[in-house]
Amino acid sequence: MSTLEDLPFDIASLHAAYAEGVSPNAVIDASLARLAAAEDPGIFLHLRDPGDLAAEAAALPPFDPATFPLWGLPFAVKDNIDVAGCPTTAACPAFAYDAAADATVIARLRAAGAIPLGKTNLDQFATGLVGVRTPHPAPRNAVDPALVPGGSSSGSAVSVARGIVSFALGTDTAGSGRVPAALNDIVGLKPSLGAISASGVVPACRTLDTVSIFAATVEDAWTAYRAAAAFDAEDPYSRAFPVRPLAPAPPSLRVGVPDAATLEFFGDTARARAFEADTERLAGLGAEIVELDFTPFFEVAGMLYEGAWVAERMTVIEDLLRRDAEAVHPVTRRIVGAADRLSAADAFRGIYRLEALKRQAAPSLDTVDLLAVPTIPTAYSLADLEADPVGPNTRLGTYTNFVNLMDLCGIAVPTGLQDDGRPGSLTLLAPAGQDGLAAAVARQVERRAAETTATQVAARRTEARPAPMPDEIALAVVGAHLSGMPLNHELTSRGARFLSVERTAPCYRLFALPGGPPTRPGLLRGEKGGAVDLEIWALPARAFGDLMASVPAPLCIGTVELEHGEHVQGFLVEASATVDAEDITHFGGWRAYASAVA
Repeated sequence: MSTLEDLPFDIASLHAAYAEGVSPNAVIDASLARLAAAEDPGIFLHLRDPGDLAAEAAALPPFDPATFPLWGLPFAVKDNIDVAGCPTTAACPAFAYDAAADATVIARLRAAGAIPLGKTNLDQFATGLVGVRTPHPAPRNAVDPALVPGGSSSGSAVSVARGIVSFALGTDTAGSGRVPAALNDIVGLKPSLGAISASGVVPACRTLDTVSIFAATVEDAWTAYRAAAAFDAEDPYSRAFPVRPLAPAPPSLRVGVPDAATLEFFGDTARARAFEADTERLAGLGAEIVELDFTPFFEVAGMLYEGAWVAERMTVIEDLLRRDAEAVHPVTRRIVGAADRLSAADAFRGIYRLEALKRQAAPSLDTVDLLAVPTIPTAYSLADLEADPVGPNTRLGTYTNFVNLMDLCGIAVPTGLQDDGRPGSLTLLAPAGQDGLAAAVARQVERRAAETTATQVAARRTEARPAPMPDEIALAVVGAHLSGMPLNHELTSRGARFLSVERTAPCYRLFALPGGPPTRPGLLRGEKGGAVDLEIWALPARAFGDLMASVPAPLCIGTVELEHGEHVQGFLVEASATVDAEDITHFGGWRAYASAVA
């Protein structure tokens, strides 16, 4: 067993240590020792009392990671999220109050066995992407102390990158859960709006905020997300999304990227080359890369610090600004104070403009399964910020500011060192509710990346073949419903998720049926035949009847036998429809046939 001094704090490593007898108190002590060794007073604004931490660790139930997936894991909390018994300051001492109760997300993480270590530094009132807009010492970037740490969730990101905690909570309105991840070489998961409750969170823009998660690996971020996410009736912006185990990514996806005319790196050629390599990596994983005009996305991004959303920030700190303006960081005061020049009519004009831009971008989004963008277009140094405290912040949000306004989810994943020695980072974005798809692709990218993350934890998982959840039905698809095919949206729009690529038992025939578009195959069991490629998707049981009602004759849903003997529901065809159809069994599957006749 590794000593605690050099033990990675990822979930698998810590749980293996716990299984061998290491105590949670010893891990908490090691976590505090790592913080002391970092000699960075800017990471935490408040540490919990050691006696309270020891008592909480001692009160954990018996070690059972199946029931308590975060058992014994130390985590950090951005200081705009309430932890009972700790002050919440949002990095503004004049705003501080003592939290009487845990935020809903903290309560859920504690119920899963995690232990909050303390409250981390941030750009004051979560207004910024640089991580230095704080009256306290700013956290030092974990990769290069000359660079900004990224904000607003700077302390949380640095605490993970330095291996002090297993994961950390941030918040994300404009990119605060992704930009610090890129700058500190870790994973930053930004959930769909409303997936994690914001009850007990000091808002920046209440309609756009989401609690985010930093971790060393995609899998760890997803494990924390599954524990944290749930519908909360007390949060009026909470939404019920299915939270499933992380499954493999579908084998065929259309991934949208900015076209050459709208791809922007502000002269950073190393990051441009890194993104080109990331795009090639996605293509190597089977994705079809689709270039899109990102102009409407960038126009949406530019709206975040205008009109309605600046006024929304004012709602949070207006009383303090009127009473004691000097208590607010000067850059924050300047940004939020712009709301005084806006009218209610300006706010509505902004809302109307946003809807128009979303409609303009919709055709592009409808042609792809997800988007891939550089997490940041370039990195900035502390010296850059001293020379210009606003411009670099704006540019850091190039690929993040539009995301929440357009109701997308996303995840930033390290992609290895660039040729200039700085960490690369790619963000995968998907429509709300498709968090699992974005994370699945991010995990693929993570595994293909040549270098490890800043915490030196490699993605190293060997999963069993995924299975549907109890409230899902496994469905075999063989034709136009395959990933990347014209009717796949009939599955994904109903909440289906990809599980695996399989083959039928060697007793099926595949036919190309007349008619269309789209051209459809028919799968028929018979005495003569072969094994046919298919995909297994997990469809929510509540959506199964709706899908069946949409299946046109002569297709039907029946029982399909897989090559290893398992039986699942799947698309079949009536025998009478194959009389005049072309037998294409020898191609081995619909995808191979479609490629051959294209």
